[in-house]
Amino acid sequence: MKVNIYTMEGKVSKQLDVPEAIFGAKWNADLVSQVLYSQASNRRAGTAHTKDRSEVRGGGKKPWNQKGSGRARHGSSRSPIWRHGGVTFGPRVDKDYKKTIPKGMKVAALFSLLSAKVAAGKVIFVDTVPTLSGKTKEADNAMKGLTTIEGFKTLCYKKPNNVYMTVKKGEDVTKRAFRNLPYMTLHNMDDLNPLDIANTRYLVIANPEETIEYLSSKIAK
Repeated sequence: MKVNIYTMEGKVSKQLDVPEAIFGAKWNADLVSQVLYSQASNRRAGTAHTKDRSEVRGGGKKPWNQKGSGRARHGSSRSPIWRHGGVTFGPRVDKDYKKTIPKGMKVAALFSLLSAKVAAGKVIFVDTVPTLSGKTKEADNAMKGLTTIEGFKTLCYKKPNNVYMTVKKGEDVTKRAFRNLPYMTLHNMDDLNPLDIANTRYLVIANPEETIEYLSSKIAK
């Protein structure tokens, strides 16, 4: 399949043949759901923690005698049924949320999501990102050039997770210019992952030939 390659000014520079296996894959909802769930679980910090009755301060003394008071018997004021008592079955910091999933499933889910984005018209292939001086305003002006492309008028809307952009490794000055834009996240091309793509509205792929070469190497694996 052929796709248009744009300049940062929003003009078509050429067309490029992209592999059907990567950008024309069949949608697999069950597979994508499993991979997204596992990746989201692996990103959980797991810092939520509640104290059980053995950790709550106090409660060492029996509140009242076992018999004779007419009240229900209790052994500790830190029982889970008491106010300020311990918590039963609450979140614990020692719980491990990590889930493992085969690499082949991750790659298949990535290709399925990339294909869905291309089919929905939410992907822009950019020939190269201009070398910037590191100023965020320059990066914002560069991105506004892409809004002239049909269907991408809202590309620079200042909403979180609006744009996911991939660049080559080593472009540190460019990354510094783009990283403060509130509507986009910038990553190396080898950091492409299903969860970020699913959570982002638009995908901008710079240096598409190199990115496709990297993604094609995953097919062989």
